Amino acid sequence: MAVTRLRLTDFRSYQSFRFDGDSRPVVLTGPNGAGKTNLLEAVSYLAPGRGLRGARLTDVDRRDGKGGWAVAATVQTLGGAVDIGTGRDADNARRTVRISNNPAQSQAALADFVSVVWLTPQMDRLFTDGASARRRFLDRLVYGFDPSHAGRVNAYEHAMRERARLLKAGRRDNAWLSALEDAMAGHGVAVAAARLSLCEHLSEISITANGPFPRARIAAAGLIEDDLQNGPALATEDRLREALADNRGLDADSGRTTDGAHRSDLVVSHIGKDMPAELCSTGEQKALLIAIILAHARLLTQHSGVTPLLLLDEVAAHLDAERRRALFADILEQGAQAWLTGADAALFDEISPRHAAFYCVRDASLTPLS
Repeated sequence: MAVTRLRLTDFRSYQSFRFDGDSRPVVLTGPNGAGKTNLLEAVSYLAPGRGLRGARLTDVDRRDGKGGWAVAATVQTLGGAVDIGTGRDADNARRTVRISNNPAQSQAALADFVSVVWLTPQMDRLFTDGASARRRFLDRLVYGFDPSHAGRVNAYEHAMRERARLLKAGRRDNAWLSALEDAMAGHGVAVAAARLSLCEHLSEISITANGPFPRARIAAAGLIEDDLQNGPALATEDRLREALADNRGLDADSGRTTDGAHRSDLVVSHIGKDMPAELCSTGEQKALLIAIILAHARLLTQHSGVTPLLLLDEVAAHLDAERRRALFADILEQGAQAWLTGADAALFDEISPRHAAFYCVRDASLTPLS
């Protein structure tokens, strides 16, 4: 999978932008604030979701523009080249998508063509921050294998919000609450099962990996996950449905839902040090994150024959020379098109210009270096 053409209009700092390339990795260097991360964010919008910054659509508008923005790209896939367009009009707060010049019903259609995984400096505290960020990270990894996972997550969260609204209002309509709890049980167990399955496969690949990146033990943890490992899914659904009904009074008083898939967590440990990720050094936590991303790319390639796009923002800044070489070698071995950024061009000296396309980004403009 590779982006060979990229056009931006009124996107962040870019009034108009053109990129034409090939399937090689793309290395973007230049000073802070030049617009490097903005380009990675634009590529991230070729997949479903809110992009690597999780921004509101209106926040993506160029500050001096008239409102609205657009991203257009040609993506090379197993089935051939696909033209993708996405963005929002100035008078429309919703995101629109066109595929091969035909309007798509929703952005979910992008998952049939593009898979993107990213790491940003904001994720460096993933293992020490709250569980919600880790769940979002894990769910993005699951999307690459099962695009319908996003729909199940959304359906679960919608039912949970509706149930919380009824309980807060004091409306104890048992039939309505039971229907919402039934939806939460069905969707929640499916969501937890998908998370559990992916973690098991990621862990298998990471444990057997060689090289300077740490081997990671990766697990989805929670009451539902524990239940699924000890019995059939239908029995787990029944227990969750019963727990939700039993907890109506407690949830009404506390204003939150006690049990469910929204309470799950991603648990990672450094096998070599026999240490939970959150207790590792900052450098080791970064290395563990990279190890998970590389394992995910390998797993996706085995599953579908397609290596995802890798968006790695400032990823080399905290790696020693050995791990930088290993990262670049792994990207090239997998045949992945990675988009890498860094303020210091020397961080990428280990990559030959024959194997990657180098550009300098300055004042929202791109200058080829090779």
